[in-house]
Amino acid sequence: MTTCFDDPDARIPDGEALREHIGPVHPLATGKVLNRLDQFCRDFIALSPFLVLASCDSEGNADASPRGDAPGFVRVLDDRTLLIPDRRGNNRVDSFGNILSSPGVGLVFMVPGIPETLRVNGRGRATRDAALLAPSTMQERPPVTGLMVDVAEAYFHCGKALIRSKLWDPASQVPRHSFPTLGRIIADQTKAVDAAEADRNLEEGYRTRLY
Repeated sequence: MTTCFDDPDARIPDGEALREHIGPVHPLATGKVLNRLDQFCRDFIALSPFLVLASCDSEGNADASPRGDAPGFVRVLDDRTLLIPDRRGNNRVDSFGNILSSPGVGLVFMVPGIPETLRVNGRGRATRDAALLAPSTMQERPPVTGLMVDVAEAYFHCGKALIRSKLWDPASQVPRHSFPTLGRIIADQTKAVDAAEADRNLEEGYRTRLY
């Protein structure tokens, strides 16, 4: 396989060169950034069943993790504080591991049917406060861990990316049979499990171990 690299002379070396290449930022793009969650932000978060959480470790290695649940699963504790319950998963805890060493986080909230997104940047911290986590109980299972986010920036992002991708267009959905199941992918990648067994375990987990 041939690997192609960009021309070193075409690389953008620094922030000054980037700004010169892209052009000036529109005043509204900077003016819309808040240091708190206003009512529009609160209402959007209450409608959102899905977000992407970005974090990085102390060496700058980045990670992005999907988080989803019923709309409003992220709780707004006050104008500058969010609580994201941690649901059952694979126990890798990549995001929490990153946040413990480098607390900066970025969130992108999405609402099905709305092309705009809400971006929230701030600092995260892990909590195991049972009283604080209790209101996030689902199916009689309270989360054992939560992510607190101290908000530094909050702003709405235009819908061009979601419009171009047709993300909310039902006609754009890919038929499930057109791509291998996760069980078959894991079986092929790890050579440590039978594909059919892996699929059965995943389906069982989806039915009984969401919370």
